[in-house]
Amino acid sequence: MNISQHGFWLNVRSVEYFLPFRDYPWFRNANVASILKVKLDGAGHLRWEDLDVDLSLEILERSESFPLIAKS
Repeated sequence: MNISQHGFWLNVRSVEYFLPFRDYPWFRNANVASILKVKLDGAGHLRWEDLDVDLSLEILERSESFPLIAKS
């Protein structure tokens, strides 16, 4: 995994994904240890327990189909 000021790269099952902070704001202010502490289950779901974030590999592969919508 590599983390920059713009986001981070994550390798899952030999595929590299880039998660930009603008699209995945839950990680923007997270500490490095929390970003690195990710678990993958057999169904293709990623879980960051410390951050209370769950993402599926489908979301990472087709992010344009899952727009982030914030409700106030």
